[in-house]
Amino acid sequence: MPFYQKNGKLPNKRHIQFRDEDENLYWEELLSREGFSDIYSNVYHLNPPTAIKKVGKIIPSLVQTHNKEHRHHHLKTRDLNLKGDAINSREKLFFNSDMILSKAMISKNMDYFYRNGHHDECLFIHEGSGQLLTNFGNLKLSAGDYAIIPRGVIWQIEVKEKLEVLVIETNGPIKTPKRYRNNSGQLLEFSPYSERDIKVPNLTSPINDGPVNVKVKLSQGIQTYEYKYHPFDIVGWDGYLFPWVFNLKDFMPITGKVHQPPPVHQVLEAPGLVICNFVPRLFDYHSKAVPAPYAHSNVDSDEILYYVSGDFMSRKGVEHGSITFHPAGIPHGPQPGKIEDSLNLKEANEIAVMIDTFKPLQMTSITDKIDDNNYPLSWMEE
Repeated sequence: MPFYQKNGKLPNKRHIQFRDEDENLYWEELLSREGFSDIYSNVYHLNPPTAIKKVGKIIPSLVQTHNKEHRHHHLKTRDLNLKGDAINSREKLFFNSDMILSKAMISKNMDYFYRNGHHDECLFIHEGSGQLLTNFGNLKLSAGDYAIIPRGVIWQIEVKEKLEVLVIETNGPIKTPKRYRNNSGQLLEFSPYSERDIKVPNLTSPINDGPVNVKVKLSQGIQTYEYKYHPFDIVGWDGYLFPWVFNLKDFMPITGKVHQPPPVHQVLEAPGLVICNFVPRLFDYHSKAVPAPYAHSNVDSDEILYYVSGDFMSRKGVEHGSITFHPAGIPHGPQPGKIEDSLNLKEANEIAVMIDTFKPLQMTSITDKIDDNNYPLSWMEE
């Protein structure tokens, strides 16, 4: 779980009068999870956050699904020719009731603000750099970052270098894995990363102007609102609910004498799914160890693997930006020759992100355009 943070000016107690130097009351707002029963933050505005000048029309989200054969897939996502800002450059690829997986190529700044009303978001930055501007403060973005944005946070992205992003929207909160935490929520000694590795927002001076447009993402589409006041008019906040960033370069891989199962690579979790990352690491050190993974049938989960960089030691023919999708019900594993190739290797130089879901995923019809139809036959001996 994120840990307690305090930024800017705050009163001594919650829910009491808090005034500026001219005796004007600041406006307190509570952002909370599970009603009032889970993590929350209190924020203090110059102006009422409830002041809406105009409600726009909702733009429905219409998705056509891929309803073809049940098989393994290899998608070359860089062939999608995506461009635009952080929201309109997104292309939805997979979804179920727990998550939505999209790809984005962000080439321009947003001229509006955005809030996801029904999903939390994890933005994995494959390439590029920029800045995540939020009502809680700003966070720099660079290659390898996971930017975790809880629902309700209002944000924009400024582009410095074109950003290639894997977008994971979840139906529940994105957290550090429970087994990495003690009863007080602190990351344990054997966790592959610690709170020291988590970057938190840097609160800037409040912006006291307006109006501004805010697009709110809902399950049925995007609703636009015209806010009377700028949402970044916050003078201070404290609590446990805020956006944060973790870079996979700070993930310390867990290795062993023989091949370790995928859960040792887990970095995040959300209801119905886990997020793992494969990073450079030493291979197994038993004299007869087989570094390549064994063939496996995940009978209760679908597997998405997103290839970032390096040479993925169990797979051939994939590209940077490729996605392999191995649905439940069919075994998968190293392709021919990859087990033998791994026997003399001492370390892996691969970087990849894996998402395992515990409900079947549906593919969108756009995936037809980038799917390698011969991939299911790639386990045949040459």
